[in-house]
Amino acid sequence: MTTPTEVPAMRERLLDVDGKQIFVAETGQGAPVLLLHGGGPGASGVSNYSRNIAELAKEFRVIVPDLPGYGRSSKGIDADDPFGALATGIRGVLDQLGLDKAHFVGNSYGGACALRLALDTPERVDRMVLMGPGGIGTTRALPTPGLNSLLNYYTGDGPSRQKLERFIRDHLVFNAAQVPDSIIDARYQDSIDPEVVAAPPLRRPKSLRALWKMDFTRDKRLNRLGVPTLVLWGAADQVNRPSGGRMLAGRMPNCDLYEVANTGHWVQWERAGLFNQLCAGFLAGRR
Repeated sequence: MTTPTEVPAMRERLLDVDGKQIFVAETGQGAPVLLLHGGGPGASGVSNYSRNIAELAKEFRVIVPDLPGYGRSSKGIDADDPFGALATGIRGVLDQLGLDKAHFVGNSYGGACALRLALDTPERVDRMVLMGPGGIGTTRALPTPGLNSLLNYYTGDGPSRQKLERFIRDHLVFNAAQVPDSIIDARYQDSIDPEVVAAPPLRRPKSLRALWKMDFTRDKRLNRLGVPTLVLWGAADQVNRPSGGRMLAGRMPNCDLYEVANTGHWVQWERAGLFNQLCAGFLAGRR
């Protein structure tokens, strides 16, 4: 498969989910696939999957939301249970679109959202692809340098382009030279939206109870979650430890693991051709 460079024209709308607005863009026809983006500063759905949407839309109905708190969706998220809040919002998207179930693809924060949604309501998830998902062993070791950089973005002297560039080039990807300045510029502008600065959607947990809710390794439901799952993890991921992939494959009864060499936290962007091929094949059942 080729690595697309342009996002196709997409249908856009705002969905009302429990009084909050969630932005979604979609294109293509076929089985529905929701692409859930990561939680870095300035992240949004279409920008995070710009190298994947066109290829996946050849075979699927591709639905790309901005997660609650990001992009054009309503700001603010429950800090006591952020993964649960994200999952509730995205489950509401399914309801508004009249979908009983769908495939889910989730990167980092979006991966945590997909996994929580599957644990709470497995009947709503057909197949699932997770790329370096959050919440894997987060209470069992100190945060990684990449995660610390992410969580510190809105603290101290506040957000800056320099802090964002350092996070992206030093921690998010394996080869910093691949990231054009335009991506950093666009994400920085989105990251300083006053509503986002006032209520960052990804922050350090305020209580031990909230922290434990954000560690899936402590959730016994993981051992019996039968949703067919493909985990893709960059071997050089500096945000979420690659050992998390091996843990998921060891605990989930129907989970495949593919560890991607010379790749950081952004598998779907850094290795788009490989990702598109693996993802499309897995979701279509060509396993």
